[in-house]
Amino acid sequence: MRARQRRFVELGQLGGLVREVFGDGRRLAGIERLTGGSKKGVYRLRFDDEWTVLLYVWSEDEDFWDTGTSEHSQVLSNASGLRLFQAAHDRLSGRGVRVPRLYFADDGRRHHPADIALVEDVRGGTLEALLEKDPASGGRVLERLARALDSMGRDRAREVGKVALVEEGRGVRDRDCVDVVLAWALKDLAEAAERVDGIRAVRQEFDAALEEMAAQVEPRHEYALIHGELGPDHVLVDDEGEPVLIDIEGTMFFDVEWEHVFLRIRFGEHYERLRAAGLDERRMRLYRLAQHLSLVAGPLRLLDGDFPDRDFMTGIATHHTKAALEFLSAYR
Repeated sequence: MRARQRRFVELGQLGGLVREVFGDGRRLAGIERLTGGSKKGVYRLRFDDEWTVLLYVWSEDEDFWDTGTSEHSQVLSNASGLRLFQAAHDRLSGRGVRVPRLYFADDGRRHHPADIALVEDVRGGTLEALLEKDPASGGRVLERLARALDSMGRDRAREVGKVALVEEGRGVRDRDCVDVVLAWALKDLAEAAERVDGIRAVRQEFDAALEEMAAQVEPRHEYALIHGELGPDHVLVDDEGEPVLIDIEGTMFFDVEWEHVFLRIRFGEHYERLRAAGLDERRMRLYRLAQHLSLVAGPLRLLDGDFPDRDFMTGIATHHTKAALEFLSAYR
């Protein structure tokens, strides 16, 4: 595989943007591209008074999935784009959920040949790091996060989809979440079976298990606001100890169980502090297998391109291959 030539943001490109947003009294002194993201570029801008702000850039050069915007209408697609970000930002803020402050957004490409936003640089680190370093402080943040999740869960819609699409009346009405997840899981299963011998050997059994579990779930016609990919690395901690949700473009109206399966996977022993009452265990079971398969197919798909942290993505795919096979063995 040959890496494509990607062009990232440079300091000299941002003079006009900084002057428009912050005036002439603040001078840009440095820029650092933060690593780890796969859908948008994230840059820390440092000013001459040591204040910092983050620049988000949504462009083809920053998107290692190379999906552009064509999949936004697909409920579980890789979510990326300023429109999705702004709609989610407004919705979450309206629920009292802490997200980075938005200073400026531009889809007119006056200062850069891509959609951009300037947002607060929350410097307290991730909840993941805090839980490792100071479990007691991390526990207090978890309690606040649980309250934020409860507030989100009380925001309901009768359509499925990303916040921007539902607000525009373009959410999914003819299928419920189980239908969406089943179709997505079967697609991920097909991709995983092409790439992983262990999954290929029992593909028919996976297929039957998914169909059987989906058939056992009762229909539902109202859906909750969820982040969709909320791990402890997607929660920052501000100076007041408040959890701050990031990577919010995928925020959508969906079954709350989808969120809680991911929370359980990512928060591990800390999940019990986030557990919600009344979760449908049949949905949880189906969604758990679907997410294991997604976390096999997705990283392997990403590795078809030039994503730089290849060992990390390989590790995710390997871990969830094992988890999916163990799930199937227990299910049988």
